[in-house]
Amino acid sequence: MKLGISTYSLYQALHSGSMSVTDVIDYSAELGAAHVEIVPLGFNLSESPELIDTIRGHAEARGIELSNYAIGANFADLNDEAFAAEVERVKREVDIAAALGVKRMRHDVASSTDVSIGHFLQQLPRLAEACRQVADYAVQYGITTSVENHGYFIQHSDRVKALVHAVGRPNFKTTLDIGNFLCVDENAIVAAASNAGLASMVHVKDFYYRPAAYAAGEGWFGTSGGNWLRGAIVGHGDIDIPQALRKVKEAGYDEYISIEFEGMEECRLGTRLGFEYVKRIWNEL
Repeated sequence: MKLGISTYSLYQALHSGSMSVTDVIDYSAELGAAHVEIVPLGFNLSESPELIDTIRGHAEARGIELSNYAIGANFADLNDEAFAAEVERVKREVDIAAALGVKRMRHDVASSTDVSIGHFLQQLPRLAEACRQVADYAVQYGITTSVENHGYFIQHSDRVKALVHAVGRPNFKTTLDIGNFLCVDENAIVAAASNAGLASMVHVKDFYYRPAAYAAGEGWFGTSGGNWLRGAIVGHGDIDIPQALRKVKEAGYDEYISIEFEGMEECRLGTRLGFEYVKRIWNEL
């Protein structure tokens, strides 16, 4: 297993300007991370392509691998012209992933106000076609593309599996986020066990989870079932992280794992504590 950091974990500092993406790489190296996952929030590689070589060179100088490139995308509810344009845009992002030297790229697939299973089944063939086109384009670079359980519409483990199987490409898998299943009120351990065999990348995230009647305040957001979540330091929240990681390990996954911190605590502290926790837990499994 190669444990690393998603740049998203340091988004607080990136957004405020107190850290640059190269500072995040430095901080990850100081923690002993094996890799950094590039999530272009707080910086934009399409608008600032010179950053690509900067990131790649800095990571090499610090002995840090670049594991994955993760971007947003939406192929749902689009007319033919918009659909084709979005596929082409994501292909340009594949070019960026190749320039970074990564062999894994996560792109989102759909965002829709109608998150019903009926609408998902209606959209599934179109979504699969988009992912198939992007995966086929990525083959030339040796890149495996993936969908994350993310965004309410494709956040359930069974929807992720349905899409991966519908795409039917060996280089299209899932970025498995242990925490995100809670956004649709799905048991994280059961869902991780279900999808671990399809994973090209694993995110470890934690949440505080409260029932709908809880008087949630600042920092909380709603699940699809009306319950409440707030980002936590990995190991501090309500997810049984050791058991979820055990399911991942039992599935034979032994590749890149990224810490994703999105809590209210200071991001350097939150990232460090989560990293140290997962490093210890994985070695004890």
